[in-house]
Amino acid sequence: MNSLDPPRQALATALAALAGYVDAVGFLSADRYFVSFMSGNTTRLATDLIAEGPHRALVPALLILGFVLGVAMGNIVAHKAGRWRKPAVLSLVTALLALAALLALSEYLEAMMAMLVFAMGALNNTMQRNETPVALTYLTGALVRIGQGLGGMLTGRGANGIAGFLALWLALAGGAALGATMFLRVGAACLPLAVLAAGLLSVAGWRIARVSRES
Repeated sequence: MNSLDPPRQALATALAALAGYVDAVGFLSADRYFVSFMSGNTTRLATDLIAEGPHRALVPALLILGFVLGVAMGNIVAHKAGRWRKPAVLSLVTALLALAALLALSEYLEAMMAMLVFAMGALNNTMQRNETPVALTYLTGALVRIGQGLGGMLTGRGANGIAGFLALWLALAGGAALGATMFLRVGAACLPLAVLAAGLLSVAGWRIARVSRES
């Protein structure tokens, strides 16, 4: 995060908020399963398998598989797009979220969840640091960096860029809070707001890519 320039840091923070929003909608739509946090779904997979049997473990297993396929889909798009990776991947995310919103209106819950998990998997290909994708939908690593920075502050070694990681976590939490609020008011009909946000972020990604090309 700290190696990114300010425009890319701002984009990453906004994308974390989008991920939090979508994850909250998916979480409340489908029996407390996640569409972006696969560590949680892995725990659900194991506990459901042991406590309730294979039939209950099928849902988290399919969500994990869908997330991996979404990452693969986004990776292919990012590879083909080259320097235009950000707008290309975000256009894919926007399209998948739009499909999810349409499916939600038709009350196809399973298909809606599939599109959401594909979108969140693909989203993780948007940002890159030293050829390595920057995680945007799961931020345990950011919390580790915050803790390390806090330890550095307490021992006089410096905070080591704690602010950027804290901003990412707060964005994810804030997005999730907004997603939960909207879902409790209007249900899955709140997804068009995520589509709009993803579309605007696609434009922001295009502008960043254009400036990079011209500089």
